Amino acid sequence: MKNDSRLRRLASVGSRFLVVGALSTLIEIGVFNLLVYVMGVDVVWGKIIASLVALVNAYIGNREWTFKHRDRRGRVNELVLFLITNAVCTGLGALLLWLGVLGASAILGRDAGPFAVNFVNLVSIAIVVLVRFALYHGIVFRVAPPKQP
Repeated sequence: MKNDSRLRRLASVGSRFLVVGALSTLIEIGVFNLLVYVMGVDVVWGKIIASLVALVNAYIGNREWTFKHRDRRGRVNELVLFLITNAVCTGLGALLLWLGVLGASAILGRDAGPFAVNFVNLVSIAIVVLVRFALYHGIVFRVAPPKQP
């Protein structure tokens, strides 16, 4: 029984995380395409900038909805952990995008077009989502330790 309730809580938190993440992903993809295909920004810089823009939505949504029941050890500490976690995740996403675009270009024998770049971007987002959830769940918005009597 205890494992069932723990699994239900994890599924509940996970589903809220995915909703916030889906909205953040739409923001990231929209900003990425605007930067790269309208403004001519390099794909890696476009990825980094778009991730940072989507980060604002991610912090507010996760702090105020997904993990609202978690320990609030102080906004500054939490925000620093959030920013470090997302710097790592943004770097990982940019690295995956760069490697993926290089790979796609090699496979295609030409520069990767918008379809291939966006496909690689979506794959990088999916991988980073898993890493980000583990870090948010275990480090950034962690459960408060049990109080000692």
